[in-house]
Amino acid sequence: MKIERFAEGISLKRSVDAGTADQRKAVQDIIHAVRKSGDSALLNYTERFDGVRLEEFLVSERDMEEAIASLTAEQLDIIQEAADNIELFHEKQIRNSWFTTDDTGTMLGQKLTPLDAVGVYVPGGTAAYPSSVLMNTMPAKAAGVERIVMVSPPGKDGKLSPAVLAAAKIAGVKEIYKVGGAQAIAALAYGTETINKVDKIVGPGNIYVALAKREVFGDVAIDMIAGPSEIAVLADESALAAEVAADLLSQAEHDARACSVLVTTSTSLAEEVAQEVAKQVELLPRRDIAAASMKDYGRVVVCGNMTEAIEAVNELAPEHLEIMTNDALEVMAKIRHAGAIFIGRYSSEPVGDYFAGPNHVLPTNGTARFSSPLNVDDFQKKSSIIMYSETAFRKNAEKIAAFARMEGLEGHARAIESRGVNELGK
Repeated sequence: MKIERFAEGISLKRSVDAGTADQRKAVQDIIHAVRKSGDSALLNYTERFDGVRLEEFLVSERDMEEAIASLTAEQLDIIQEAADNIELFHEKQIRNSWFTTDDTGTMLGQKLTPLDAVGVYVPGGTAAYPSSVLMNTMPAKAAGVERIVMVSPPGKDGKLSPAVLAAAKIAGVKEIYKVGGAQAIAALAYGTETINKVDKIVGPGNIYVALAKREVFGDVAIDMIAGPSEIAVLADESALAAEVAADLLSQAEHDARACSVLVTTSTSLAEEVAQEVAKQVELLPRRDIAAASMKDYGRVVVCGNMTEAIEAVNELAPEHLEIMTNDALEVMAKIRHAGAIFIGRYSSEPVGDYFAGPNHVLPTNGTARFSSPLNVDDFQKKSSIIMYSETAFRKNAEKIAAFARMEGLEGHARAIESRGVNELGK
């Protein structure tokens, strides 16, 4: 890992992969084919990209039962407990419609309505991410979304991961399709003979999934275009180097472009962590990926004091931030930009990935400056309510008409005056 002194303007920001021209063209062609040919295109692309010819996409109740039966009681209990934690956390985010009435009788308010249908993309094939199922479905469920649709690419056996299906069962997802890639995003956005379209698409995926989400945005809503994973650890001399190194590597093993940064006020800790990373990375099953990540995007930033260190972290605006300092709560209060904040040595980042309850779908690439984790609000829309009283109208009609004329909108002014503004003003 590179060790450097803090300098203003430090940044994790890398250009979010917009894909090559060939990749973008391929995604556009796939979307066009799905819009034109529906299920036929989905079948062809599934055979071409996933190596399996399916008879149908819908996961049956029997498939669900087989998946549940293949897992141990301990595994099911772990998924269930994680789901309970995630559900409890997100239920606390629920907002209600509100209305207020003033002394003239005018009623103003905000009506919250859950989205009708949400599509959840879950990576599949050789990977299995039951945590992704829970994190993307539980806030939608808490928001009151009635139709939650899950899509995931099948394995060579034409099936989805048992752990993924078990998580979906526990989360209450009833509509699951064995289809992945850009073709799945197109099906969710525009519909096919089998899959009805949704209003919003959430969930992680490869570059083709990300590009497809970018293409369909506007016809449907999406959660975000996520970049590679990031972690920053803010530590002083009280932190243990072996634990800091392990946490940095927990993100490095995700992707060769994942970014792991230690920001510290301790030169000795900086040196010890660099040594620990070099030692521990060799013991990881995914050591080639982790080593590439640490070589290209791993760094240690040494700051002169904690004020400077906090400034560095706020410049980074990391996806994940761990605080390992003597006065961690006081430091946390001064952090302005981070997707999720983990406080103390027992709040290792994977605690949040899987089990604690807060969502692990987080803003990356410095977008924590203006973005939030996936939450219940992402699955509700808000309508303003205006019921103006006659008294308020009589009082303000001339002002409203005058305001309209300031903007050159005579029709607006006349709409007010059609209700007798001249008479009302007398």
